[in-house]
Amino acid sequence: MTSKSALQTDNDAPILVEKKGGVVLLILNRPQTRNALSGEEMFSAFENIFSALNDDLSVRAVVLTGIGSAFCSGGNVAEMRDKEGMFKGNAQEVAKNYWEGIQRIPMAFQTLKLPIIAAVNGPAIGAGNDLACMCDIRIASENAIFAESFVKVGIVPGDGGCWLLPRVVGYAKAAEMAFTGESVNAQEAIQIGLVSKVVPSEELLNEAMGLAARIAKNPPQALRWTKELLQQSRTSTLYDALKRAGEFQGLAHQTADHQEAISAFFEKRSPVFGQSL
Repeated sequence: MTSKSALQTDNDAPILVEKKGGVVLLILNRPQTRNALSGEEMFSAFENIFSALNDDLSVRAVVLTGIGSAFCSGGNVAEMRDKEGMFKGNAQEVAKNYWEGIQRIPMAFQTLKLPIIAAVNGPAIGAGNDLACMCDIRIASENAIFAESFVKVGIVPGDGGCWLLPRVVGYAKAAEMAFTGESVNAQEAIQIGLVSKVVPSEELLNEAMGLAARIAKNPPQALRWTKELLQQSRTSTLYDALKRAGEFQGLAHQTADHQEAISAFFEKRSPVFGQSL
């Protein structure tokens, strides 16, 4: 379905990268741990891949999924048991390990300038649920389940879940999920707004890639500015949001893609964006 790109990684990489047109598919590639988020290799992979994507205006949308039956199992519970990796040391050392480890992932997502869709193919547990919430849009297979399950192992959402989840499902439902640690199936996930669509497992990737392709038809820079405005809206005042929107609008009106869109409108044809890339 896809072809290799300059971003393509080897088969042993923690995240596989494939490109099809203006869409990049990212595949979590740690089936032995059900795609757990652990280790320097995984943390730096998100940072390095997102940095490369930001620099490539030929990429206009991203899809993230997991290899095998799970989307992401969260943290590595074996490392928790053995007090290894991020979980090694006293309280201050663990806090430092988190900042220098898994917390780099939500910070990397905050820098990503492109729309990203989570194609949740199976369980998204703990940090895996939060990983899905880091994406702009979530589509789930019928086999997907979600759980903010940190309390079940006696810890808290250390990767930003208490900031992320309420912004997706609202405070009350986020509190229920975080306080009980109980799982939510795909059908409930769509009812509470955690996902926007549920599809049969065999249709998931095509559905997500199809949505990404529809997004990718639009001008690359306008997409990036729109995403920045959406991210800013989480914390800004209306005044600040309007000021920033006006700045971007001023820039957008000067682009070749805007002129192409206007020309195509009056010529009654489909626009072709990014011709100068």
